[in-house]
Amino acid sequence: MARNSAGARLGRDFLIQGALIGAVAVIGVFLANVLLENVLIRQALRDEATFFLENRARDAAFPLPGTLNLTGYMEDVPQPLATLGPGFHELRFHEEDTVVYVTDQGGKRLYLVFDRTGVGRLATIFGLLPLAMVLVLLYLSAWLALRASRRALSPVVALARQVRELDPESPDPARLDPERLGADADDDVRELADALSRYAQRLTSFVERERYVTRDASHELRSPLTVISMAAERLLAEPNLSDGGRRSAERIRRAARDMEELTRAFLLLARESETGLPVEPVCVNDVLADELERARLLAEGKPVTSSLRAACRLYLEAPEKVLSVLLGNLLRNAFSYTDAGEVTVEVEPGRVVIRDTGVGIAPEKVSEMYRPFVRADESRRGGHGVGLTIVRRLSDRFGWPVRIESEPGVGTRVEIGFPAARAVASP
Repeated sequence: MARNSAGARLGRDFLIQGALIGAVAVIGVFLANVLLENVLIRQALRDEATFFLENRARDAAFPLPGTLNLTGYMEDVPQPLATLGPGFHELRFHEEDTVVYVTDQGGKRLYLVFDRTGVGRLATIFGLLPLAMVLVLLYLSAWLALRASRRALSPVVALARQVRELDPESPDPARLDPERLGADADDDVRELADALSRYAQRLTSFVERERYVTRDASHELRSPLTVISMAAERLLAEPNLSDGGRRSAERIRRAARDMEELTRAFLLLARESETGLPVEPVCVNDVLADELERARLLAEGKPVTSSLRAACRLYLEAPEKVLSVLLGNLLRNAFSYTDAGEVTVEVEPGRVVIRDTGVGIAPEKVSEMYRPFVRADESRRGGHGVGLTIVRRLSDRFGWPVRIESEPGVGTRVEIGFPAARAVASP
């Protein structure tokens, strides 16, 4: 059971409660013993002395106190007592722990010696032993209550374990069947289990629909885009195509390629994990070179230059498609929002930096750029406003932090960190 679980907290609470009750009981018995010895015994000795002296004044032959626990002296006082002055004294007398009360009256001194050993024995018998029995019963009842509490919580713990072990890709509602919780489960827990079971059934249906849509989107969306791309290529190959028609065909080809990349990104994000994507050693430099070549098409007809500078070669264990989607979106953004100047890409140990001299982003808008359909410049044509949203989701999933710094009219700097990358010196 987890250290901070409800059962563990109950156990700690019962233990603390039992310890506090035991401590209070022991302190109470100790104080009662002190009260008995230091108040009641002393008051009893005063009363006994008063009673004896009053009777001795009336009858000179009235006998001195002489019981099992109390002895009086006036003549022939033993040596250890003769030196004591008036008042109460505690000393070892005749190998017994005693309380001695000395008082003067009429020029005579009375010594009353009380053996308190018996009082201590009685305090033990009638105080500590009942206390011990009470504590044993108390701790036994607390232990039984703790066991009952944990037994009541065990169905909840078992239910939580079943929920934790559910496979999101294929949740099995039968694992949450209330009948599997055992006889200790009460009606509330069974109702919770039944609700979770119904939720798992809805989740199963949702996962099946999601798989169906993802599978069909992979085919139904890519097929027409491929046809559009091929048609644009054939148009561009026509020797008699006018300049205007060639520019239009080129825009169609670029738009189809962008839609293919966007579709691929959406299909990647539709998956719960990277399961099904090949994970292999990938050279970040090679992926950057390919994506930079594709992104340069966006700068055709614009005075924009680009370069790739590598201080090293970076290698990752990751799906190459994911890396190309992430870097491709950032590069296309850089070229789309740069009308003149340059786009530079730098590869350094553990990171990639993309700089552009484009329109830039206002500081207050940088944090909003990761939201869907938010664009740096709403007046510009092109783009779908989802590129950085895709980038953020992929970077969060694979642990590649992205940081954006931008200034309007100056440009934008994007840094992508690859903490697990292996840097190799460039040849």
